[in-house]
Amino acid sequence: MTTTRIRSALWLPLFGDLADPIVVARLAAEAEAAGWDGLFVWDQVCWREPIQRVADPWIVLAAVATATQRLRLGPMVTPLPRRRPAKVARETATLDRLSHGRLTLGVGIGSDRFAGELSKTGEELDGPRRGRMLDEALTVLAGAWSGEPVHHHGEHYTIDGIQFLPRPVQRPGVPVWAAGMPGNVKPIRRAAGLDGFFPANLEHPDQVAEVTAMLTDARGGLDEYDVVVGLDPDVDPEPYKNAGATWWLAEIEPEASLDTVRGLLHDGPADPGGT
Repeated sequence: MTTTRIRSALWLPLFGDLADPIVVARLAAEAEAAGWDGLFVWDQVCWREPIQRVADPWIVLAAVATATQRLRLGPMVTPLPRRRPAKVARETATLDRLSHGRLTLGVGIGSDRFAGELSKTGEELDGPRRGRMLDEALTVLAGAWSGEPVHHHGEHYTIDGIQFLPRPVQRPGVPVWAAGMPGNVKPIRRAAGLDGFFPANLEHPDQVAEVTAMLTDARGGLDEYDVVVGLDPDVDPEPYKNAGATWWLAEIEPEASLDTVRGLLHDGPADPGGT
């Protein structure tokens, strides 16, 4: 049974009132004062009706970084196959330095299911191909964060001798959490080589226990590793902590009002005292 305190974060869709970076930065400062451990944001180009206002996650996170001192922050998750890894390398290093080493990069292959944003913008629709793009982009990022010149000529990306300086504050680079469905083996194998796993669309704590066992076998242990669960704020995170989760993300609905978010924020994080 896990006895350490589960860390708690707000997980915000940057829609509607939350599409204003000033509003989110103020919420982040309030969350820090209320004892929350992190604030993570969705990375979407568009969403379903009636949502019309959508903010860019990187600009919002920069505002959050300057408004806080302790909160861990990051995109959760960025669909890396629809982003150029050289650009992400610069963005992540810059944001990590701006936040004094508080960035975590959540990554996934993305989906066209919820908002059709891949098909509407001409992005790759084949899932396995996006998986290969994700893996290749992660290789590019690891090379870029090393501070050494990157010589990469892959199936999807080319980086010909660029040295990405300055490096991130965190070493050897920004921590990466990979997302995936609990029953899908490939994302779990990918995540085993990274810093954390985010099993999406959880229905029961037993799924976390199963994932934790698989990751333990693949890694030979889970020291310095995060298992991250996104749950409705009304769901008790304790059984998920006992199953191996180290982070609880309070999932905010896309159409949630600012008052709803602020009310949740001031209710405080789960298990604030810890054991």
